[in-house]
Amino acid sequence: MESNRQKKIAGVLQNDLANILQNAMRESGKTGVLVSVTNVSVTVDLSIAKVYVSIFPSEFSKQILEEINESKSQIKHQAAQLTKHQLRRMPDLIFFNDDSLDYIDKIDKAVKGKDNPLQNPDLLEKRKKS
Repeated sequence: MESNRQKKIAGVLQNDLANILQNAMRESGKTGVLVSVTNVSVTVDLSIAKVYVSIFPSEFSKQILEEINESKSQIKHQAAQLTKHQLRRMPDLIFFNDDSLDYIDKIDKAVKGKDNPLQNPDLLEKRKKS
């Protein structure tokens, strides 16, 4: 269970990191790529922050996540400058790819496509037999 302090720090970091990453994308000239921070969770001792990043379109996610990890120290420094009045010590940042949008897209395609048991009665019969 997260404490109120952890939730507040996670919220502040999520907002600041989203702004930092969006500015970095804009400055590097990457157009047509949307980067958003979907979730931040902070450990109990406030030393580590797990940052979940959603990248759209998803085919660029691996490359952009590598670039983010390469510039992690710069991102941490920029975030520390923004949060210096709220945090004594900036937590270490660990970035993860949030692929929940891909998961939702796969479900949506399955429901709309030929895998939909409601529109394909043969598939429904196969599933009942097995």
